[in-house]
Amino acid sequence: MFRHITCFMYLSGYLIYSIPMLAKLKRLSKDLPVHERDKIAIEYPKRFSKTFMKLTGSKITVNGLDMIPEGPVVFIANHESDIDIPVLLSAIDKPFGFVSKIEMKKVPIISSWLMAINCILVDRKDTQQALNSMRDGVRLLKEGHSLVIFPEGRRSKGGPVLAFKVGGIRLAQDAGVPIVPISIKGTADVFEKNGRIIKPAEITVTIGRHIDPKAHCQKDFNEITEEVRQIIIANRDGQGIAS
Repeated sequence: MFRHITCFMYLSGYLIYSIPMLAKLKRLSKDLPVHERDKIAIEYPKRFSKTFMKLTGSKITVNGLDMIPEGPVVFIANHESDIDIPVLLSAIDKPFGFVSKIEMKKVPIISSWLMAINCILVDRKDTQQALNSMRDGVRLLKEGHSLVIFPEGRRSKGGPVLAFKVGGIRLAQDAGVPIVPISIKGTADVFEKNGRIIKPAEITVTIGRHIDPKAHCQKDFNEITEEVRQIIIANRDGQGIAS
């Protein structure tokens, strides 16, 4: 319980501490190249995430960092836990935003950081808003930003990888950027499996070989989506970095 309290006290304190940085980000020159601006914006969330994960006492092993290509990409990952985002921020050097639910827009300070790192907030109950959000995602990718999407749509809490929605594949194909599959294992052991009390865990992040969606343009979206899901499952289950 002490570890749990420490982690959430750190979260609360760091959010308040980060407010001046949000103001500085708003004043950044719009003439900065995308990759430079993104690197500056992600610095504080990354620093927070690395310290937060250390406070959980967890060990993170990352495989396949050299699989990430240059330029914008769509990272597609399985979704075990609320801890997945700080783990990915800790593990991946390339700056990224992510696709999240619209309800996050109501959370003070965090919502401002989501906008600062170019996240996409989707209202799953509003089809038109969801379509507009996906168009925003395509625009961000074409501008040079990268995105993470969890196509299960909800946490598996350490159970089997759930069926994937096709949105991530559509984003990559419409923007013409590579898909990078990411397998996450062990994050549910930090939080969800403990009655939502934080405990140390062994976490593994495995990055698979990127996929060019243009090379699969003749395939159905559902077919490509399932192929990516099977790569993620194979890598999560320790069957090597699948292609």
